[in-house]
Amino acid sequence: MDPRDPLSNQLLAALPAEDRRRWQPQLESVELKLGQVMYESGREQDYVYFPTSAIVSLLYVTENGSSAEIAVVGFEGIVGIALFLGGQTSPSRGVVQSAGQAFRLKASVIKEEFNHSLPVMHLMLRYAQALIAQISQTAVCNRHHSVQQQLCRWLLMSLDRLPGNHLRMTQELISNMLGVRREGVTENAHKLQQAGLIRYARGHIEVLDRPGLERVVCECYSVVKKEYDRLLPAVIAI
Repeated sequence: MDPRDPLSNQLLAALPAEDRRRWQPQLESVELKLGQVMYESGREQDYVYFPTSAIVSLLYVTENGSSAEIAVVGFEGIVGIALFLGGQTSPSRGVVQSAGQAFRLKASVIKEEFNHSLPVMHLMLRYAQALIAQISQTAVCNRHHSVQQQLCRWLLMSLDRLPGNHLRMTQELISNMLGVRREGVTENAHKLQQAGLIRYARGHIEVLDRPGLERVVCECYSVVKKEYDRLLPAVIAI
């Protein structure tokens, strides 16, 4: 689908026609650049974002500056759920993992829509629950599973949010996302390449054997995917 079409975002596409028509004049198309910080921890957010071809990572950043990804958002979702859940701010940082297009909506508009439209409220709450499930499962995965399994989970979740089977991602950025040493990413990416599952060169990752990755990955990937499918059937079906 055309990333400049709001319907390329599955939440926007799942809105009832009446709500979508009301939102249309308020939606602003924006380009998200690799590494762009969408919002910082503890700071009020001015917009929510609906990615269409970009991927945004939600990161927790420690006092010493190290970070780890707690969730990823692509064309299936929205960035900035704290605004309509009433928190105004979030303890995480939003960073663009893969450059692309998105639509943004002012904070005042999403709050008004959430409070006065039951279909909007129900859709956003279901998405929020799915996102919380992803955050929870990521915590379990980071604690109990190997770096190789975490890397496979990360690759598959990224692929689910991009067209094709190519990713542009340096090992340094992947290590920051996973919260592991760069050497660990290098070693495990090499193993996946030797197994014929991926091809990695100069920041480009090509997935050669997705079923193979799905056999290697831990259960965390399927747990999260099933929860999104369960909570957002109307969205996933589009």
